[in-house]
Amino acid sequence: MNIHERQQDGQPPQTQSTQPGVESKMDPAPVHPTDYIGAGKLKGKVALITGGDSGIGKAVAIAFAAEGAHIIINYLDEDEDAEETKALVEERGGKALLMKGDVSSEDFCKTLVQKAVDEFGQLDILVNNAAKQFPQKSLEDITAEQWDLTYKTNIYPIFYLSKFALPHLKQGSSIINTTSVTTYMGNEELIDYASTKGAIVGFTRSLAQNVAPKGIRVNMVAPGPIWTPLIPATFDKEHVEEFGVGTPLGRPGQPRDLVGAYVLFASEDGAYMTGQCIHVNGGMLMSS
Repeated sequence: MNIHERQQDGQPPQTQSTQPGVESKMDPAPVHPTDYIGAGKLKGKVALITGGDSGIGKAVAIAFAAEGAHIIINYLDEDEDAEETKALVEERGGKALLMKGDVSSEDFCKTLVQKAVDEFGQLDILVNNAAKQFPQKSLEDITAEQWDLTYKTNIYPIFYLSKFALPHLKQGSSIINTTSVTTYMGNEELIDYASTKGAIVGFTRSLAQNVAPKGIRVNMVAPGPIWTPLIPATFDKEHVEEFGVGTPLGRPGQPRDLVGAYVLFASEDGAYMTGQCIHVNGGMLMSS
């Protein structure tokens, strides 16, 4: 697939029954940075990536490994996708540790960070990427249970993991959070999801100021419509078919499109950047 090609008809209509979805069932498959050539920018670093089995997390894991990092891949229950990502990391010379579990649990988040440190002896980069969304036509359709689940999945783990990771991070370490274009533009069917992503913006900018004296940087990436398993797992066939084609660049983003931003924030190339957001959205909005 040529990721630069404008799409007139979008993707083939498709859905999946549960989220966060399975990448191996998607048609077409998302484009990953398997051609990425590293330059040693993360040599000797250890990165923990939530939602690292597929989509954006998988792409970041591949690129980080190509840059010399070892990776802890957290995922919920997508074993096949996770094993494939592990193999791609190892093909690029990185060590990969799979950690299956739900990051909405504070206890699991504590275990996840400790296991990373026990396995590799250090932790340098935390990528908070896992998320869920439940489109609804009306605010009245959002139950209290859905609201709580969206918040407990999308923002609570960023608090938990950042808190538990901080004692192990040092000068030059980096926390990178995945927010969304929805918090800047709004989305009529993703009210709870967009609000969690807005919370991530405030959290990122505030934590960045709090830990700046320690030389730890905290930044975020705001993806636009990216072709990941979350899309067919949460939208109907008609929405999937037209997904992303209305952007100025005329196509949905691919996980491959995101990795430059994450590598920049994780590496010394971004050493003078903290509390910042990079928008990767096909031209939908140019604002911080």
